[in-house]
Order: sequence, then C-alpha cells, then structure tokens
Amino acid sequence: MIRCIAIDDEKLALDLIEDDILKVPFLQLVKKCRSGLEALEVLQNEKIDLIFLDIQMPDISGIQFLKSLPNKPLVVFTTAYEKYALEGFDLDVVDYLLKPYSFDRFLKAVNKVQDYLLIPEKNRISRTAGEISISSEFIFVKSDYKLVKIEIAEIQYIESQKDYVKIVSGGKPVVTLSSMKAIEEKLVAPDFIRVHRSFMVNVRKIRYIQRNFVMVGEKEIPLGDNYKESFLQIINQNNRID
Repeated sequence: MIRCIAIDDEKLALDLIEDDILKVPFLQLVKKCRSGLEALEVLQNEKIDLIFLDIQMPDISGIQFLKSLPNKPLVVFTTAYEKYALEGFDLDVVDYLLKPYSFDRFLKAVNKVQDYLLIPEKNRISRTAGEISISSEFIFVKSDYKLVKIEIAEIQYIESQKDYVKIVSGGKPVVTLSSMKAIEEKLVAPDFIRVHRSFMVNVRKIRYIQRNFVMVGEKEIPLGDNYKESFLQIINQNNRID
C-alpha cells in the first residue's frame, strides 16, 4: 500500500484528488492538507510514501515546500500552470499533472510511482543527477530548453566539450550541460567505458580496436594512455578470442 497525502489550498481540488485516490487499490490517503505547513506535521508523525502537491499556494508555494524537506517522499505535482514543468524535473518529482487532468492520466502517474517503489532500493538508479534523469532503459537530458529522451542501448559514445557533453546515438547528437564525471557515475562499466579524458564508449557499439583508437560506428575515438589498461582488461573479460 502506498501511503499518500494531498496538499492543495483549494477544497474542490482536494476532493477531486481524493476521489481519484479512492479508485486505486494500492493507494491509501492519509491526509488532505490545505497548506504545506499543515502537511509538515503529518510528515513528522506519519510514514508517507507519496505527496500530491499543488504549486501555487499562499504562505509557501509547493516548490518552496518541497525544497524545505530534508527527507522527501516521492512527489507528483498537481498544478494548473505548465510553466513549472521543467523546475519539477529539477526537483526530482515523479510526474507532473496539469489541471484539469483525467483519471487515466492520474493512473499513469501513480503507476510510475508504484513501479519505482517496487524496485529494491539497492538496485535503484538515481532519477536525477545534475541535468540528467535516468532509468534502467533510457535517460532524459536537458537540451535547448527541452527534456530529450535517449535510449541507453542506442548510445554509441559520449564526448566531453568543456562544460557540456555530446551524446551520440542512432539519432541526432544531443548536447547537454553536464560533466563527464556525472555521466560516468550513471552509465557504468562493463557496458560503458571511459577510453579517453574526453570520451566514453558503449562497448556493444565498438566495431574494432586498433592500436591507439577505438572505432565506434564511423567515429574513430582516441584511446588514451591513462585509460588503455583498464579498458583492455574489461575487453579481455568480455569473451575476447585471440
């Protein structure tokens, strides 16, 4: 059972979300709150897994409230204002429901919450890291004021470009504000390997290795001296035949 609270300054909005929650067998509504301050008392005394949170409220906004929490439950924003969507991803929210939303859209959001909670904690990958949101199959990266979805299996290589990284997959390359270190922490060996100060490659996309470079697709990627030994060790462990 997913224990949740709903926070909204409008009674009608709270009643509507209560109706939706009651239709879902795995949700339990612990409390309806008219403000973030009222919700704080609930969070201090109850185990809460999920917050349905309005953004524009008097006294303290939903965004300010969320930033103030030291230990955050999962959060689904419920708001009439689309302009806050990008900030919602920055705050690591699970989903963003734009009022008025249908029950089908509500159900999609809570199914995402359930899927996340079913993953054992030790196997979870952080949903956000700087400008990168990640799951086991795809990543979302910020690029040109959009969140672009990239299938992890399709990534060929990543190239560092000062304060940015370029992610090259089967489609158009995507450039995002991030560091190679942040990428490296998420796309881990043995599938992804750092081969140079400025390059990381998807091992499954390597066509061949020759002397001091790796061929990925049509791209010749340098193999740095500082990375060669660890790279070849991983290659040797992956069914290399001499």
